[in-house]
Amino acid sequence: MQLSDLQNLKIAVIGAGYGGAAAAKALSLLGARVDVYEQASRIREVGAGIGLRPATMNRFREWGVFDAIAEVTSPSDYFEILTATGDPIMKEAWPAAGEQTHTHLIHRGDFIDALMGVLPEGMVHLGHKLETIEDRGDCAALTFADGATAEADLVVGADGIRSVVRHQLFSQKAPVFAGEHAYRTVISVDDAHGMVVDDNLRMYIGRGTKIYLLPLRHRGQVSFDITALHPDGTWAPGVTKEDLLRTVEGFDERLVNITRDLDMDTVNIRAVYDIDPVDTWHSDSVVLVGDAAHSMLHHQGQGANSAIEDGGALADALREAGSVKEALALYQATRKPVTDELQRISRQGWTEDEIDEVFPGQKPATAGQE
Repeated sequence: MQLSDLQNLKIAVIGAGYGGAAAAKALSLLGARVDVYEQASRIREVGAGIGLRPATMNRFREWGVFDAIAEVTSPSDYFEILTATGDPIMKEAWPAAGEQTHTHLIHRGDFIDALMGVLPEGMVHLGHKLETIEDRGDCAALTFADGATAEADLVVGADGIRSVVRHQLFSQKAPVFAGEHAYRTVISVDDAHGMVVDDNLRMYIGRGTKIYLLPLRHRGQVSFDITALHPDGTWAPGVTKEDLLRTVEGFDERLVNITRDLDMDTVNIRAVYDIDPVDTWHSDSVVLVGDAAHSMLHHQGQGANSAIEDGGALADALREAGSVKEALALYQATRKPVTDELQRISRQGWTEDEIDEVFPGQKPATAGQE
């Protein structure tokens, strides 16, 4: 689209999570007027740590925010998978993207704070819970729970796994329970019983349980995550310390001791859900990004990365295409095959027998391969 067309474009982003904030940054750099509507009264990310892949960090470099993100991260060289008792199974360097080879490990709270910090003042409107969206073809109208309304040439639905935008316009399929719980917290490196010696992510697997140790050494902390099989699909189930200890029976005694020492008030407990692939992500004036479009299980650590890539791809498509309608079709054609595959891979199990490589389907084909 022409620069003048982009500068006249009025865009509303629904949701100020990773996907919404990244899309808002990328779209604002086009010169468009961008408003972000977030239902929460304050921006707060619970949970623990995530890894920002090399391709994601390249996007931040492109947007001029690399340093703001990188300064609150620990750069990791590789990801290692071990048995429950610590015997090595597989170790691989992160899939590189150009000269960027590190995955940057970051606390979810630091990450959203950094993203919010690089958005123009006044762009984010808190306390706006979307109630209805009306697709009018060349624009879309929004109504919020407090009675406020807005209209935009383009609405970006970045409102997560339980997206109102997706439910009202694209798919009414419910999220899918994975038969697992995720227990996440952050502890001091001093409380990690000597298991954190560098900046590399390690996963211990056994009997259907996965324990992730994700160093946040720039904070003097480590993200400690347990994913365990469980039949209770309640979104925020009640779980006791004894329940957690049963999930880690037979693991390295240091991991058992970390679990035993946890303050349960600090543990974020969630049932694990994703969604089935959505056939269509866009109309003429509304588009989905991030979890709203392709929420995936966390087993490959690609949820946040995919959301950020969506924001970049959407901005690229608007720059390249002749109209908003054409841009949205180009965006979907670019991103949907990638995220469909990531959703599929992320649903695969992690057992010693199933691991052929750490990053299935994510490495570029080497020379000579068909």
